[in-house]
Amino acid sequence: MKEKSELRVNLISLGCPKNLVDSEMILGNAGAAGIQITGDPEEADIIVINTCGFIDRAKEESLSTIVEACELKKLSPTPKKVVVAGCLGQRYSEDLRRDLPEVDAIIGLGQYGDIGKTLRQLAGDPPEQVFRRVDRPDFACQSETGRFRLTPSHYAYVRISEGCDQPCTFCAIPKIRGRFRSKPPEMIEEEVRELAGSGARELILISQDTTSYGVDLTGEYLLPKLLVRLAAVQGVDWIRLLYIYPARFSDEMIDAVASIPQVLKYIDIPLQHISDNMLRRMGRRLDEADTRGLLERLRHRIPGLYLRTTFIVGFPGEDDREFARLRSFVEDFRFERLGVFTYSREEGTPAYRMKEEIPEGVAQERFEELMLAQQRIAFALNQRRIGERVPVLVDRQAKNHWVGRSHGEAPDIDPVIRIRLPKAAGRRSSRQTASGNGRIGPPDFQPGAIVPVTITHAKGYDLIAEPAGGAS
Repeated sequence: MKEKSELRVNLISLGCPKNLVDSEMILGNAGAAGIQITGDPEEADIIVINTCGFIDRAKEESLSTIVEACELKKLSPTPKKVVVAGCLGQRYSEDLRRDLPEVDAIIGLGQYGDIGKTLRQLAGDPPEQVFRRVDRPDFACQSETGRFRLTPSHYAYVRISEGCDQPCTFCAIPKIRGRFRSKPPEMIEEEVRELAGSGARELILISQDTTSYGVDLTGEYLLPKLLVRLAAVQGVDWIRLLYIYPARFSDEMIDAVASIPQVLKYIDIPLQHISDNMLRRMGRRLDEADTRGLLERLRHRIPGLYLRTTFIVGFPGEDDREFARLRSFVEDFRFERLGVFTYSREEGTPAYRMKEEIPEGVAQERFEELMLAQQRIAFALNQRRIGERVPVLVDRQAKNHWVGRSHGEAPDIDPVIRIRLPKAAGRRSSRQTASGNGRIGPPDFQPGAIVPVTITHAKGYDLIAEPAGGAS
């Protein structure tokens, strides 16, 4: 058996930010067990793939990654193990065990707390046989402190609940991650204090259904109170909201976003469609009139709001008229941020049994048409931002500029702001580089700094800016 300090694990994280938090917990628990973490799968003794099993493309990526890891294991001159974790392992554990016997272990979503022990069992002499540790998905919410952070230190994702009770007919999440259950607010605050203490200035609240936070704990929707509580934590400058379910977004929640300084005027609110027929077939809890009314209230009561949404095209029964209605809605409302998915038929969901399937080619055409319409909107909105002065959170240094985001850009899913430096600053940076500093720009430019910039140009989806002086 390898000595405690010698066992090395490499983790490949796939999928959404919720999966990323799981990955951070897997690595944190492994590290706490004395296992070394390496970024190189070739030098690792164990490769862990944290998979996504939400839609077909994600499943295909996960399976391809598993096969590659198994091939690396086969060719390795030293013993190597492959572990499958995450949503694909939770949803298809029996299939994976049957079809991929090269996989050494399959670990479900609720089994990360003792993953250090599991990895050591795999590396034992002799190693434990192929095994599966996948329980029902309705495990209790666990504290997610002690994470091994995979994001830059200045921002972090905070999961406030797990599972989902919404009746969306296209979604397999309730089967994968179980019923909706909220973390106690004191547990979330403890996590936030740890994250802020390690330098996280921006907290991004995530869950399957952020809006329903707390209803299972007290019968009340507690998101506004939670935002007040987290905004009071020292070191928290920005709080961003993702995965807002529209039917539960109350006036009290709108007021919280509008009035709490730390809460960014940015809301990610997946709408999926606008046609009443499609919304009904999708199992959404609101119709077109309700949707439009909510969006108008949001725009009216939260000045400077950035709205991000996603739509599904090609859902069973979507005819040309309903798609045209969706396209007109997108063109009229002019969302600041928008994503489109083609419908993915998922076994075990009500939509899986629906007739009137849309040909794949038609769905792809609709995807491209809607994305092209949004591109025109996004480019026009960018032009209107030229001359705007805005605080930007600096993420990283590129070759000759800095990359950052304002309140209107969430990491990884939205465009960025590229901050070019004046020529004088560029000459200073040459001297800094020659002295071994290697950093360009004024001394207040560093990852995690919040700096004021003036937007000077638009380049496609991205914006170009120059420093406006000062930082925090």
